[in-house]
Amino acid sequence: MTKTLLLLPGDGIGPEVSAVARRVAGRLISQGLALKVEEALFGGASIDATGLPLTPEVLAQAKGADAVLMGAVGGPQWAGQPYDKRPEAGLLALRAGMNVYANLRPARCFSALADASSLKRVFVDGLDLLFVRELTGGVYFGSPRGVETLPDGQRRGVNTHVYTTSEIQRVARVAFELARGRTGAVCSAEKGNVMEAGLMWREDVQALRDAEYPDIKLSHMLADNMAMQLVKNPKQFDVILTDNLFGDILSDEAGMLTGSLGMLPSAAIGDPGTPGLYEPIHGSAPDIAGRGVANPCAAVLSLAMALRYSLGAAELASRVEAAVEAALDKGARTPDLGGTMTTAAMGDAILAGL
Repeated sequence: MTKTLLLLPGDGIGPEVSAVARRVAGRLISQGLALKVEEALFGGASIDATGLPLTPEVLAQAKGADAVLMGAVGGPQWAGQPYDKRPEAGLLALRAGMNVYANLRPARCFSALADASSLKRVFVDGLDLLFVRELTGGVYFGSPRGVETLPDGQRRGVNTHVYTTSEIQRVARVAFELARGRTGAVCSAEKGNVMEAGLMWREDVQALRDAEYPDIKLSHMLADNMAMQLVKNPKQFDVILTDNLFGDILSDEAGMLTGSLGMLPSAAIGDPGTPGLYEPIHGSAPDIAGRGVANPCAAVLSLAMALRYSLGAAELASRVEAAVEAALDKGARTPDLGGTMTTAAMGDAILAGL
């Protein structure tokens, strides 16, 4: 049965890296993959065309696809918009509308790029972490929120960090299931020493492990300590489970250990049978947009994650990942990796591996 991939190129370098991912998908289709690729406006591009960062029609299209691959959203030209009308609001609405609550962020250091990391090779060569970040709750979605003016003229900003047991345990279940296919070890990060919600996170994760996953080795760590440990000894971790805010921060930190944000894919998944949302984590990079020098590897690796988790093509996912690694082993480098290749040329090098 032919499956559907919805491509949302978005803004900045999004269309440039998405074009390479689409070329890779096209090559797989020519080799027999039963896949149809559709495309729609999203983010700032959608604001310019429709006034909305995410239209109801595109959300419906996303929910009806088997997987959604996004490029990037945002840019300075939309910074003056109200928060609920900015490109990033479209991304939050897309995640919430698709109910993709578990964000998978691998941080893998390819051996050919170990010297590009900010740490010594011995600390990062062979690094293979997987962050499982809760994506639709916590401080990014909690209420009340906003900025108010007090009677004395001061302003007060409020954002609320809130979780329920079911929200915590459904993402923890994803982490435990994935850990079974890796080393069987999960480290959960929170700030239970100063946050009641953090302590509840720890207790609920532990309760699920004890009840359903006794084979999983579960440890807990304060998020600030984990930030230090990721720099001190990142290979001590395998699967890292976090809430929305800490996962956002810590996965970006771990990402830089791999040599470049341009190498980092991500997946956002929900309940079995629902479409997943896939995207590189590097953002729209408006400073280099339109120059043709963006690194497309993260977008291509995000496509590989879509193949593995939503499109039922794990073998092809491994082939795509191997093609990226082969290109790097042969010296293919965009400027973020210290090279001079264009985005399109890097795509050529990856396609050569297929």
